[in-house]
Amino acid sequence: MAIEEAGTNVSDISLDRYLYPQSTIRELDEVKPLEKIPTVDIGSVLENPTKANLEITAKGFREAHEQIGFLSIINHGVPWQTIDSAFDAIKEFFSLPLDEKMKIKFDKISSGYYPPNSTVYVSSPVNNNTKGDLNENLRLVKERSPEHPAIKSGMRFHGPNQWPDNVENFKPRMIAYYDSMEKLGRSLLPVYARALDLPKNWFDNKFDDPMWSTRNSFYPAGGGKKEVEENQFGIAPHCDHGFITMLPVSKEPGLQVLARTGNWINVEIPDRAILVNAGEFMHRWTNGRFFATPHRVLPPKKDRYSLGFFYNPTRDVRCDPMETCCNDDNPPKYDGMSMVDYLSWYVDRNYLKSHGGQQ
Repeated sequence: MAIEEAGTNVSDISLDRYLYPQSTIRELDEVKPLEKIPTVDIGSVLENPTKANLEITAKGFREAHEQIGFLSIINHGVPWQTIDSAFDAIKEFFSLPLDEKMKIKFDKISSGYYPPNSTVYVSSPVNNNTKGDLNENLRLVKERSPEHPAIKSGMRFHGPNQWPDNVENFKPRMIAYYDSMEKLGRSLLPVYARALDLPKNWFDNKFDDPMWSTRNSFYPAGGGKKEVEENQFGIAPHCDHGFITMLPVSKEPGLQVLARTGNWINVEIPDRAILVNAGEFMHRWTNGRFFATPHRVLPPKKDRYSLGFFYNPTRDVRCDPMETCCNDDNPPKYDGMSMVDYLSWYVDRNYLKSHGGQQ
């Protein structure tokens, strides 16, 4: 399906309405002392979603998203053995010879394997990224029936997935992880609704067929190079594209977040917590209230793996700024755009033509 068929013709848009206001762009070149990412215990609201528990949890999410854009959640209900199994599966996949991984290289609908240097995040609001990122990744999306309208029409980012057939039980291990993360994302919708002063079921019908995607990444030790070039990263400073990202953080350090104070901070969260952050779609939907925070990964000292899960609404849901995030003193800053259109713009802008984008 062509991008314009989903509603907005991306090629005719002035991108100034989709990028961050210039005042949020900061010139930064060093890491400052650690500033703590807040932790929210969501166990109570999952087990007993009373109004009181929902409001307390929503307050924690609201404060985190307005102050730093990231939080970690504990007692999230995702079995850690499921997460460990998924980590093991991607380690086995990335250990394969390159020619084996290239058998499921990305295709026209942007699902599959991406070799190193596939991305240059030119949409970054905080850094002039010019070098390819030093990571490999396997992008997979929600499994759908071959008869699903989006599959039949060839819509991007909806599948079908390309699964490796040379890693034992790869698909069931990953599906178990994805099912758990999708369930978690769904359970957070009432929390986000109340955090934004909306009825608790406000998001429900906007996630009937969530357009979630994943970025399963491998960051080789030292960037896989004898010497990393200046302004080159495991993944360069960027903001995520969607509603929220959920990430079980690797034990190997390297992930850094740009706090709103202007300081880069190392991500340190409780053991077995899941990191959550808002993406650009959320940033626009909330009129900038829930900030999409730039982050980056430095080339690690040891091999590092990542299981990024991007939980997004149904493809035709638009990010027109919410009424609860606008007033006379804070009018709408952004034009609305559908989820599939925005993700298409984001990938086309940040991925090379040889790797699924339009650079």
